[in-house]
Amino acid sequence: MTAYVEAVSELRPRMRRAIIMVQDLVMVLVAVALSLILSQSRLSFDAFSVGGLACWALIVLIAHLLFRSSGLYNTVWRFASTPDFFNILKGCGSLTVVLYLASLAFRFFFQPVAGLNERQFIVFFLVSFTIISAPRLYYRFLRDGASWRILRRAAGDASTKQALFIGRLGEADLIVRFTRTAQPAEYAIAGIMATESAAPLGTRIQGVPVVALRPRLVEVLEDYVKGTQSLDLLIFGQGVEREIEDYAELVRVARHSGIAVVQFAGLSELGQGGKLVLDAVEMETIMRRSAVATDTTRIGAFVGGKRVMVTGGAGSIGRVLVKRALELGAEAVLVADNSEFGIFQLDQQTDDADRDRLTSRIVDVADRPHMTRLVSEFKPAIIFHAAALKHVPLLEENWEAAIETNVFGTLACAEIAAECGVPQFLLISSDKAVDPTSVLGVTKRAAEQIVSSLHEAQAASPPPRAGAANGHAGPVDLRHSGTKFIAVRFGNVFGSNGSVATVFQAQIEAGGPVTITDRRMTRYFMTMAEAVDLVIMSAADAEQRQGKDDYAIYMLDMGEPVPILEVAETMIRMAGKSPYTDIPIRFTGIRPGEKLHETLHAENEEVVKLDTAKIFGLRTGVVEWPRIEAALPALAAAMQARDKAAALAILAGLYRAEEDMGGVREEAVPKAAGQVG
Repeated sequence: MTAYVEAVSELRPRMRRAIIMVQDLVMVLVAVALSLILSQSRLSFDAFSVGGLACWALIVLIAHLLFRSSGLYNTVWRFASTPDFFNILKGCGSLTVVLYLASLAFRFFFQPVAGLNERQFIVFFLVSFTIISAPRLYYRFLRDGASWRILRRAAGDASTKQALFIGRLGEADLIVRFTRTAQPAEYAIAGIMATESAAPLGTRIQGVPVVALRPRLVEVLEDYVKGTQSLDLLIFGQGVEREIEDYAELVRVARHSGIAVVQFAGLSELGQGGKLVLDAVEMETIMRRSAVATDTTRIGAFVGGKRVMVTGGAGSIGRVLVKRALELGAEAVLVADNSEFGIFQLDQQTDDADRDRLTSRIVDVADRPHMTRLVSEFKPAIIFHAAALKHVPLLEENWEAAIETNVFGTLACAEIAAECGVPQFLLISSDKAVDPTSVLGVTKRAAEQIVSSLHEAQAASPPPRAGAANGHAGPVDLRHSGTKFIAVRFGNVFGSNGSVATVFQAQIEAGGPVTITDRRMTRYFMTMAEAVDLVIMSAADAEQRQGKDDYAIYMLDMGEPVPILEVAETMIRMAGKSPYTDIPIRFTGIRPGEKLHETLHAENEEVVKLDTAKIFGLRTGVVEWPRIEAALPALAAAMQARDKAAALAILAGLYRAEEDMGGVREEAVPKAAGQVG
């Protein structure tokens, strides 16, 4: 039976339909014979006489016409559902009634027929419906039945993973189709949990049942994992984390039951050879924010066809910036980073199709001659300056490296951009720059001030000149550069190097304990992909702005701050374990330079809502370039003397001067280094 059904399913549609029609007519004749045998009827005429054969032919003709009119051949077996079986019921019922009426007419007008009564027709109806439905039901069982897949796995086919899909019905249809066409089959969708409230419960998408609707997704999943041992995979649709409130709980239930959790990311190729791309669900998606859809058209138009340079491009944020620029159609991307291993990893993660457009160079961003040569040769249209040291406790001890990279590295890259006529320079900043209490904070704030001051100098008429600063700065004429300088400020990014997510993950995998400095500590969090897209969107927005509506600093909407303790507890649960019981949590106390709570803007900074979602402009006090220029030699001297207190005092002095301005640009005159602060 199985071989026959599979053989028929492989035939061409017309041939398959013809065979099914013949099969149904044979079944009708078998049903007639069985009904007579089962009811022990003895006909008064010879079934194989001329009259008997004519009777069988008439039955076949009537059955064929009624089955066609009932829509029995307008569907494909593997998509057969309740309406299709109703068509069989309707066809068999109509045939039974017609044959019964025909027998009455024959007996009335011609001659009585012994051994034929209502009992035979009732049996005929039941038998015909059963044997005509059976092949279709069996085929459906073979192709789509979760029970059959479980039996096949028990017989040794352990390679096909049983999965539940959670998402929209349109994606479910796509995923079911591609899981069936994949050779060899990797996944089999056993059920669909729909996020659309209007989805009809109990209906089927290509034979796969809709088993749950919002808001009962968690409840149904819990019941499902308790009732079966065969489920291997939970597949989320794209963007589901932003659509349902129970996303994290669904992940927890699945992982606690030993079920892998992935998210549909698209198709690797189209056509019959298409393959699903499934990404692992990471913490950055679980601790979601109310994100909005990225205006891909706008950022694509901004990046497409341009030459893009990313400093720190082998770092976590820089790497995603590089990947996104390539995806958006950048003509070429240049990565400047001092990490050999980071560049190696970036190269390994880059698709072969994109390698021709990617160039990587091992270089220190504070190495002015090397950076100047790179920029002048590559001629970028925009520089994303993501290179920075950013680990708070480490930089308290390694403050010279922090100043060299975060301050003088930013200064060198910004002035080289102006010197080489780069149209746009964008600094990746941090919420640590607001009311800084750490070396990282004051150095990032100084970097913001450098960019803001150059931004204002570019807009001024006539613009001031930038001079030398103890070998760190060269003569740059801003008058003719035309470079637009901006900074983008935002908080923590999940998955970045050294972030709490990566630290906690390693601690959980090691069995604990998970260490938290203070149970009251909160932080802003954003997914890596969203942060990068909003950074590019800020650059696109800045390109169009002039005059009073122009902003030197952009701030991303990070939503509400999240308690670090909640992040740790959620990650432990996502690993299928219980906080405090399976994985202990230990509080170690606040480390040097850390705050309990970060803020995205100071009290004296004005936040301006822009037309672009999730992006704000900041109006803040700006230290004029001559004042910064005067402080740089003193800062370099303090570094040479290894005088941390003096170096931080110079940087803090610039910050205090800005505070005194109350958010209004200072009409400053050049001051000597000793007068700074």
